[in-house]
Order: sequence, then structure tokens, then C-alpha cells
Amino acid sequence: MSKKKKRLLVTRFSALGDVAMLAPVLQEFIEQNPNVEVYVASRPKMKAIFDQVEGIHFLSIDLDHQYKGLWGILRLYRYLKTFHFTEYADCHQVLRTQVLGMLFRISGVEVSALNKGRKEKKALISQKNKILQPLRPMTERYADVFRQLGYSLILSNTLSKRLPKLSNTIGIAPFAKYESKTFPLKEMKKIVVALAAKGYKVYLFGGGKKETQLLHQWEKLHDNIESKASKMSFYEELSLIAQLPLMLSMDSANMHLASLMGTRVISFWGGTHPFAGFLGYGQSMDDVVQDESLAIRPTSIFGKDPRKYKGYNYFVNLSTDDVIKKILTRI
Repeated sequence: MSKKKKRLLVTRFSALGDVAMLAPVLQEFIEQNPNVEVYVASRPKMKAIFDQVEGIHFLSIDLDHQYKGLWGILRLYRYLKTFHFTEYADCHQVLRTQVLGMLFRISGVEVSALNKGRKEKKALISQKNKILQPLRPMTERYADVFRQLGYSLILSNTLSKRLPKLSNTIGIAPFAKYESKTFPLKEMKKIVVALAAKGYKVYLFGGGKKETQLLHQWEKLHDNIESKASKMSFYEELSLIAQLPLMLSMDSANMHLASLMGTRVISFWGGTHPFAGFLGYGQSMDDVVQDESLAIRPTSIFGKDPRKYKGYNYFVNLSTDDVIKKILTRI
């Protein structure tokens, strides 16, 4: 008689980049632990991400309407309980998921939760007693949640091979949520035009009205520039990213989406730093663009500047010509 599979619930309800970092970890978890049924509960728009991982059962959870507030959490628990999970991996560790964890424990479900490493992150961004050293990668922190449940999980930290790559193409995602993480757009435009002039097909990625308008202006600068902003579905965008040999991205969700799709990324870091553990899965520090001479860096973990450094230009010492040369050696 075959042993009954364990049924594992995983939750992560946060921003796109954080969720995208979880997907390759789950991909390797499923490959190494085929005796487990994995269910992921996340926001509806995250379905496209987890559809990239074979073997995941996705649960679409509308926290803004159907499961909002305290009573919403209780409704969510009652809904999730119907799946008869044997284990719960809280890969978010916020009040909502902590309450879920408590309720599952009471019902006899084994629970593990994410350690965010707040103390060492605080030391990393301190301006008085800064400890500038690499912290545990976020992907390993995710893996630790499953290891706490007794599973073996060894991360390869390599890019997956998904679709054949298009020759002489490059993707560029020039935006980030915070200004401190955004390479000056005036200089990025020069990079876009320079690459197009050298014969590369440049695809531009972005979202939102202002970003879309700007990228549509940029695509008029050269025949080799094409904006994909607001022209593709999320699934189509992920498919195109998978076919690119190289992507340029800020420390943003696009870096993690490209990593998930097996695409090498040259990433730009300003007020944040890859030492915080958020470098894209399978990406190399050799492909990082940052001012390592700037002693104040990092000033924040996620990019929201402290008041003292509001509007600070973390890229002022970086030569655009040098950045272009670095890119050309990697295409």
C-alpha cells in the first residue's frame, strides 16, 4: 500500500517581487519532495507566477474584499481548513498569517514560519554601527521554513532553462517603486538608445500610466526599441522574458520575474544593497551595478529612504559609459 501524501499549505500575500522569489524555491522543493501535495494561497494576480511551477495547486485569495479584516481571517481559516492540510508553511509572517498559524496549531496542523532576520537587517542599514556583510539570502530563509517541517531541501541557486533564447535581444525594466532604487531615467534612456544603435532589439517593460507613456516615447527614438508596457498579458510578458538572453532591471520585481523565467539579469542597486539577501535567484554579484565606494549604503532594506537621505542620488558616481561597456560584455 502506498503511503498517503502529505498536504502542505504555503502562504505569501505580499508584493510581486517577494512572491516571485518564493516560486523557484517551491520548484526545487517539489522536485526534491515528490511525496508532498503543495498548495499556495496568495493574491489572485499571483496565479501567473505559480503557474510557472509544475505541481502547485494555487488558491486565489481576495484579501481586499472577501477575506478582509479579523472576521475575514476567520473566514479564510474556515475555507482553508476544508482542504485538510497536514502542514502549514507561513512564508510571510505577518499578523494575518500568524493568526492563521495559531488556528492551524490548535487544530493539530504542524506549523513553521519565516524568520525575517530583522536584527541583522537593522545592523546592515545602520549609519552608526553599520555591519556591511552578506545576510542570509531570502530564498534560503524561505527554504528554512520547509526545513523546519523536517524536509530536506538543497537550493541549486541556478537559473532554470525554460524557452530558447532570442538572439540579439535585451529586456530593460527601468522602474522601481522607490526613487532610491531607480537609476536616473535620463541616463537609462542613453543606455537604451546606445544598445539599440548597436543592433540589439530592446524590449521595454513597465506598468502604470506614467511609465507606459514614457516608454512609448522612448520607443520612438530608434526602430530597434519596442515598449511592451500595457501591450501584453502577464503570461505573455513572462513568456517573452524567458526568451531574453539578458535583462536590465532595478532592485525590483522584474529582477525576480526574470530570475524565475531563467533569464540573466544585470541589476542596479542604489539605496538598497544585494547584501540584504534580495538578489535574484540564480543571479551573480558580478552582474550587479552599484557604487561600492558609497559608505552610507545601504540606507534601507526595501528602498524607502529615511528622511535624512530623501532624494539622495546613489548613482551619481557611476559612469553611464562604463555601465554600457559592462552590459556589452554580457550580451
